[in-house]
Amino acid sequence: MKTQHRLLFIINLIIVMLFSLASHAQIGDTEKPADTLVYKQKYGLRLGGDIGKIARSFIDKEYTGFEINGDYRLTKKLYIAGELGTEERRIATDFLDVTANGSYFKAGIDYNTYTNWLDMQNMVYTGIRVGVSTFSQTQNQFTVYNPDQYWPNQFTEQTPQEFSGLSAIWAELIIGLKAELFTNLYAGLNIQIKAMVTQDQPVGFENLYVPGFNRTYDSGRFGLGFGYTISYLVPIFKKDKKVVVKRRDKE
Repeated sequence: MKTQHRLLFIINLIIVMLFSLASHAQIGDTEKPADTLVYKQKYGLRLGGDIGKIARSFIDKEYTGFEINGDYRLTKKLYIAGELGTEERRIATDFLDVTANGSYFKAGIDYNTYTNWLDMQNMVYTGIRVGVSTFSQTQNQFTVYNPDQYWPNQFTEQTPQEFSGLSAIWAELIIGLKAELFTNLYAGLNIQIKAMVTQDQPVGFENLYVPGFNRTYDSGRFGLGFGYTISYLVPIFKKDKKVVVKRRDKE
């Protein structure tokens, strides 16, 4: 019996010691609260332009283009965004010389996947757009191949013919980044993967270029684009954001 009493005493002592250690740990945690940092995050309208299109207009004599872009921050990660522009592009092949001229508008959303530190607002984002373009195609000249050996093998028509009132609708996926160079001034670049939904085709030939969509290539259904932007953020209001930073115990 004495042995049983001693065993029960030892077990009760161990339980009391464990509860004592747990209580001491909880008290230690309450005596060392975490630090909370509060800083302001900017919400506003960011407006800019595509400097790549402007530079190409000076370098490429067959191209003229201009685009303005903007986004507005809705939440911590989500932005509504859009682009508005105009383009003129001449494309000449062995049998066809065409100039496309028109304007376009794109609208959608961007989602920032980058976690900024404190009040920074850099972006590594993905986005979607729906694009609409109204344009014309001017057939500058075309060449018809004639297989008859007794007549010239080729005939070239050099009378320009314009097809106006054309339109196109497409969807695109955007992957890009925006980095703050100076206060509220951002530089960015992006790649656009496009899929044509519907388009008007001129009589007798296919669209070789659609403003806002770029080259249509052989299928006419897929396109690729790049953007190099400079933009400025106009802050409208700010929201407080709290960050909890735990203190480190001193050894």
